[in-house]
Amino acid sequence: MAGDRGAFGATTAGPCPCGSDAEYGVCCGPLHTGESSATTAERLMRSRYAAYVLGDAAYLVRTWHPRNRPDPLEVAPDPGWRRLDVLDVTGGGEDDETGEVEFVASHLDGPLHERSRFVRRAGRWVYLDGVVHG
Repeated sequence: MAGDRGAFGATTAGPCPCGSDAEYGVCCGPLHTGESSATTAERLMRSRYAAYVLGDAAYLVRTWHPRNRPDPLEVAPDPGWRRLDVLDVTGGGEDDETGEVEFVASHLDGPLHERSRFVRRAGRWVYLDGVVHG
C-alpha cells in the first residue's frame, strides 16, 4: 500500500520513519502538525529525523534553537534514509532542562553519527547543536 502523501510529498501512512513500532499518525505525525510537542529530548530527536526523511523543513525550523538555526533551511524528502539507531541518552527527560542524544542515522550515502544537544526553550524541547563523529 502506497499510503497517503503528506504535504512534503513522502508517504505518511504506515510505520513512523523514526524507528518506533508505532504508525506515523500516532507517533511523529502529531508533533509535525503541532497537535502535540515532544516530551523528551530523544522524542524530539526522533521526530526531527522523521522530518528530514519526509522533507518537513517547517518542523525542523520550529524545533531548532534560533541562535543556531540555518536561514533559510531547505529540506527535500529523502528516501535514502534507512534507519535510526539511538546509542546513548543523557538527561533530556520530562523534568530536565537539557539533554544529549547520540545516534547513528543510516543513509544510502553512508552513516551520520552525531551527539546532539537539546535545551528547553519556553517549555519546549529544541535542538541546540551537535557534534558529528566521523
